[in-house]
Amino acid sequence: MGVNLGALVLKSAGLSVSDYASVVSINLFVALLCACIVLGHLLEENRWVNESITALIIGLCTGVVILLTTKGKSSHILVFSEDLFFIYLLPPIIFNAGFQVKKKQFFRNFMTITLFGAVGTMISFFTISLAAIAIFSRMNIGTLDVGDFLAIGAIFSATDSVCTLQVLNQDETPLLYSLVFGEGVVNDATSVVLFNALQNFDLVHIDVAVVLKFLGNFIYLFLSSTFLGAFTGLLSAYIIKKLYIGRHSTDREVALMMLMAYLSYMLAELLDLSGILTVFFCGIVMSHYTWHNVTESSRVTTKHAFATLSFIAETFLFLYVGMDALDIEKWKFASDSPGKSIGISSILLGLVLVGRAAFVFPLSFLSNLTKKTPYEKITWRQQIVIWWAGLMRGAVSIALAYNKFARSGHTQLHGNALMITSTITVVPFSTMVFGMMTKPLIRLLLPASSNAVTSEPSSPSLHSPLLTSMQGSDLETAAHIVRPSSLRMLLTKPTHTVHYYWRKFDNALMRPMFGGRGFVPFSPGSPAEQSVHGERLTLQINEIF
Repeated sequence: MGVNLGALVLKSAGLSVSDYASVVSINLFVALLCACIVLGHLLEENRWVNESITALIIGLCTGVVILLTTKGKSSHILVFSEDLFFIYLLPPIIFNAGFQVKKKQFFRNFMTITLFGAVGTMISFFTISLAAIAIFSRMNIGTLDVGDFLAIGAIFSATDSVCTLQVLNQDETPLLYSLVFGEGVVNDATSVVLFNALQNFDLVHIDVAVVLKFLGNFIYLFLSSTFLGAFTGLLSAYIIKKLYIGRHSTDREVALMMLMAYLSYMLAELLDLSGILTVFFCGIVMSHYTWHNVTESSRVTTKHAFATLSFIAETFLFLYVGMDALDIEKWKFASDSPGKSIGISSILLGLVLVGRAAFVFPLSFLSNLTKKTPYEKITWRQQIVIWWAGLMRGAVSIALAYNKFARSGHTQLHGNALMITSTITVVPFSTMVFGMMTKPLIRLLLPASSNAVTSEPSSPSLHSPLLTSMQGSDLETAAHIVRPSSLRMLLTKPTHTVHYYWRKFDNALMRPMFGGRGFVPFSPGSPAEQSVHGERLTLQINEIF
């Protein structure tokens, strides 16, 4: 597309043909990103289309145009890279999700989220894997072995937590948002851990000891990744609190927060842990401690900077996924059997539906058995929305498929090409169809009035003081409420009881050491002076985390 002419024009400037082609590609991609932002703004109030679907459609249209202009030689501007996705694009998205998430709702449902994200992913993995072995082994689709079929289970068990941010609103549906998105983060981490473990898994000698070792390794990765993220967040809070860098430069505060967040992700990858979990919990800890230790201007800057980086990365991903769906090289190897390719994609889509239903409804039933009050239980309508909203598959699935079935983005094996083309068919289809239908489905099943009633308690209960930050005289005011014993509270309200004692521990030890709201040291020009204007520091009643 004019590369030779451009090379002649820019030859005097010292740019080679490849350099010029890269400049053209980057310019075109940046222009497409701008177009996505503008169209996303124009479609802001649309009940069917959101920005992720807009980027996906623009990517598809751009792929068609490139195919026509290059006479069928290429469909995308940039070559898909797993490193680009996992190292540069995914960290800001997951970190911002942890930084912005409503921690009260997230930790209130933490056990359910972990149940869905870890146990549910394992159920979905086994369901899809066993069905793939039973069905695909009879279809003569190439030289695929048991390890490939198990990898398919891990690939299509990974939900698209990025698109969840677009189709669900944590202000309108806080319970659903915390469950679906929280599950998505744990699900992505579980799927990646499963996928990596299968690469070195001995499929010949499988016994109980190997399975137990695998489960033990998963628990170790989950706990270690969470600890590393929390440790990095606390370290950033301690450094900024003690040195108070904002006295001289707010830019250094912002830069330190960004770099330490990214450092947590890279350390996790270096130590073979889950970078997704690490950077997510790093974001949670930073928003709880570090963010309150910086100056007021740095708070505004970091909040918008993290959200902007996340937004650009999300748009970039969906734009590229749209173009990659028309990758002509992969379709050439699968073109001799288009009916088989469509059949495989349809089967995989059906397995995604069945695999998610296999754990959402049974685990919701088990979760409801532990809930004492009706508002805490997951209703049947909410279960349907949770099932539907988690059917979307995204860039994690594509990255894992390329990792398994391609080498440097290329493949010449018929079976591998079929798996990749099926993946890049299922991902855009599920994102557009399920994504477009999620908001209307929520409006149909969960009207605003009923959702408001079921997501939060309507009246104070005996345990209401456990969900506040009351301290000192505030607690004395509420002393007329007779609380049951600690053991009884733990048995009847385990989540609220753990939260109550965590608040006491946080106020007594963590905040004085690492900072946070109410414990920022007062000094001229400090955040304390700007936020309270010289008044004594107090804890705000409604600040839960």
